[in-house]
Amino acid sequence: MPQMSKGYTFLVIADESAEFPAALYFAAWRAKVTAGRLVVLRLVDAAIDHTHWVSVSEEIRAEAWEAAEAFAARIAADVLAEVGLAPDIVIREGELKAELKALLDEDSDIRIIVLAAGVSREGPGPLVSLLARGQGLGGRALPVVVVPGGLSRDELKALALPDSGA
Repeated sequence: MPQMSKGYTFLVIADESAEFPAALYFAAWRAKVTAGRLVVLRLVDAAIDHTHWVSVSEEIRAEAWEAAEAFAARIAADVLAEVGLAPDIVIREGELKAELKALLDEDSDIRIIVLAAGVSREGPGPLVSLLARGQGLGGRALPVVVVPGGLSRDELKALALPDSGA
């Protein structure tokens, strides 16, 4: 009897940008339809000055972690409700390039990074720009899928799911 092949693992980097939901829902629907997995990376800003007022710095850091955890919980609940898929949430503290490389080194199942292009006239967005320059991936060759950030949920779903013949 042939073994079932494991679906792809899609990675999305969570932020508060207007285009983030496009990447999230496209990746979630693709992961679901391919019997894959969705990993959402959320970063906590590590640029907190620890040299002065240590107790204040620790409080700011704790609040940043709480905010990241709340944001991640909301993402997970929304994706589960809308797509029926529970994403794996990874929260890290540090710089994007370093943490992205570390996650990719640790999770060899991640096969596709999904980003959404910026919706403003200021360019494609910082994540697309970073990965388009080939930075942040280390030695792994991974495809980066860039979806239009301004698509509606219905348009994203239609793009992500196979044609049902309708």
